Amino acid sequence: MIQEVVRYEDRILGLPTQPLEVTPLDDRRLVVDAFARWRIVNLVDFREAVGPGGTDAAQARLDRIINAAIREVLGSVPSGAVLSEDRTGLMNRIRDIARREAASLGVDVIDVRLTRTDLPEQNLAATFARMRAEREREAADEIGRGNEAAQRVRASADRTVVEVTSEARKQAEIIRGESDAQRNGIYAEAFGRDPEFFAFTRSLTAYERALREGNSSIVMSPDSEFFDYLRSDQGASAPADAAN
Repeated sequence: MIQEVVRYEDRILGLPTQPLEVTPLDDRRLVVDAFARWRIVNLVDFREAVGPGGTDAAQARLDRIINAAIREVLGSVPSGAVLSEDRTGLMNRIRDIARREAASLGVDVIDVRLTRTDLPEQNLAATFARMRAEREREAADEIGRGNEAAQRVRASADRTVVEVTSEARKQAEIIRGESDAQRNGIYAEAFGRDPEFFAFTRSLTAYERALREGNSSIVMSPDSEFFDYLRSDQGASAPADAAN
């Protein structure tokens, strides 16, 4: 009555898929592999589907089903969604498609997990170069903004210097004018009190400045008014009178 006894696993089995290249929506190729867990749920359907090949044949057919599901799901989203940490929804979609396709084999696909999502080796250099160029552009933008801010600060400082310097010069001119006015008032008052003494002191100041060592030679007539106090009896007596 019994010609052959075939034993099948009733436990949950694991299936690591081979690395697969996929192209997401943004045409950025990725190398992906996955790990699936599956279990035989209908022995009759399983035997009819895989024949004497058993579990090995089922693994080969499941590998093709899962790879097709990976291509379908990951090809419909951009690479950023695939490379992000939150890709549980994508793995659930792959599992549902694989479960639906594998039902005819008498097996149930319990779970599918993406174990690796990397760039192909030939794309790494180009990707790194693009990332480097992007970082350099961002650095150049930051440097440009920093230079612009520095220029604004420098211009504001220069404007402040000009304003402060102008205000200081104005105040200095005001003070100098007031001092000159006070000095002229003192001179005028001194001249009003003793015109002769005022003229004498002014002449002495002129002699001191004109006859200072190192000055240029002065050529003038001997009877010039400049030497009145040096040659007149009035000039000779003026210092004594002033001293008294």
